[in-house]
Parts: sequence; structure tokens; C-alpha cells
Amino acid sequence: MNRPRFRWHILVFLAPAVLVYTAVMIFPLFNTLRLALYTEIDQSRVFVGLQNFQTLFFDPIWSEQFWNALGNNFWFFLIHMLVQNPIGIALAALLSHPRLRFAALYRSAIFIPTILSFVIVGFAWKLILSPIWGIAPSMLDAVGLKSLFAPWLGKEEYALTTLALISVWQFVGIPMMLIYAALLTIPEEILEAGEIDGITGTAAFWKIKLPLILPSIGIISILTFVGNFNAFDLIYASQGALAGPDFSTDILGTFMYRTFFGFQLQLGDPHMGSAIAGAMFAIILVGVCIYLFGIQTRMRRYQL
Repeated sequence: MNRPRFRWHILVFLAPAVLVYTAVMIFPLFNTLRLALYTEIDQSRVFVGLQNFQTLFFDPIWSEQFWNALGNNFWFFLIHMLVQNPIGIALAALLSHPRLRFAALYRSAIFIPTILSFVIVGFAWKLILSPIWGIAPSMLDAVGLKSLFAPWLGKEEYALTTLALISVWQFVGIPMMLIYAALLTIPEEILEAGEIDGITGTAAFWKIKLPLILPSIGIISILTFVGNFNAFDLIYASQGALAGPDFSTDILGTFMYRTFFGFQLQLGDPHMGSAIAGAMFAIILVGVCIYLFGIQTRMRRYQL
């Protein structure tokens, strides 16, 4: 029997993309993890092993900032999971209805904010919510709800939630489009069989469509987790590197930025900044692995 020929053209076509990805992603990642194992003493780099991580997790000064940023990151992610993704699923279900007019226009209008710059979004919403020159107070006053207005970006208890909801407004179009595409792939024969059994309308979504799009929802959940634990731009554009007020909007991304590059009177420390980046990488990796393990376990139970 003739052995199948090795397809060299596959390597030729993949090589440029692999080289570029390695240069801009893989090499910087491993170099950052390497930097986390060193520190600078008398202008010379000294290997200290995991001492930077020990300082980050247990030193009172560093650990307070780290755990505050981590807790804020989890709250930021939780709002996206509980608000953004359900709204995206609901919008996709509505826009996939065959009798809905101007569905394409609605999809475009909802998706447009996702292509806007973080700087534009952060600055625009800061102006909108400003108690001095923003339009939010007058809009609430027009409907008789001015008493509900507060300087949400200026209060510690509201600032992070407000920014998370702004991020939801900007990116709700992504889960909407992914779920919309998943709904379009459902065979019409399945829906017609459900109609014969009397399953129509909302019942068809819950009993037929939703179970079939669960894999897409799982992918969206992973993307939401990774994206929120890499978040930085919106917080920086609206609240600055100090993530005010009083670090109430500080997340791992802004904490790492201040530590690595320095800010105002704080000198940059690339080694401690790399330790924070390494902790972020470990959190994301562990979270994704746990989620994938859970999905695999459920699939095995379903097969049994």
C-alpha cells in the first residue's frame, strides 16, 4: 500500500500566520512570564523565582490592590454574564423572527457601537452622565425621574457598575449576532416537526431552539470571560489609570498598567507588572479549563 503523501502546501500556507502570531503573541507572552521571575537590584537583573508572586499575593501593600482589582474584575464579568448575554439572546430571538420587518436595520443599529473606539465611547458617556453639562439629568427630568439621577461615575458604589453597563451597551451586538447566526442554522424540519406537536411561539424557543444553541452560548461565555479579564480600554478612557474614584473601578488591566509603566509619581516596575500579567494569564487559563471540563462532563452525561 502506498503511504499518503505529506501535504507540504499546508505548511507553506500556515507558516506566515504562525510566524506572525508567534512574534506578536507567543514570544511576548513567554517573555512576560520570564520577566516575572526576576527583579532589579542595583540596576542589575537578579533571578528571584516566585518571590514577585509571593509579594503580589501576600504583601499588605500589593495584595490589597491585587484583591481589590480581582474582585472588581469578577463583578465586571458577572454583570456581562447576567445582563449582556441574556439581552443578546433575547434580541437574537426577536430579530430572527421571519415576520419582523426592518430586521436588518435593527441588527445594524445594535451592532454599530461594537465598532466604535473605546476612547470615543468612554469620553462620550462621561459627557452624557456628567452632572454639570451632561444630557442625562435633563432627559430624566423630561420624564419626571430627575430624582433618580446621581453622579454615577463619581460615586464609589456606582462607578464600576455604571462602566460595566456602558460596556454592555457597546458589546451586546456581539452575542446577539453569534446567537442570531446559530438560530439561522437550525433546520426548518425540526421547527416544523415541533409545530406538528403543538410547540410554537415562545415554547418553540425554550424547548427546541435554546437546547440547540447551547454550544454557541458556551462559546460566548468563554469569550465574555476572556474579554472581561483582559479589559482595560474603557476604564482607562473614562476614569484614567488611577481608576477612580479611590480605585473603585480598578481592574487587573489598569492595575497592571500602573505597575508596569508607572503613573504620575509611581515608578514603573516591569517585573511586578509581569507578575500581575502572569496572574491574569493563570486566572484566564484556569477559568477556561474549568468551563471546558464542565461542558465535556455534561456532554458525557447527555450521551449516557
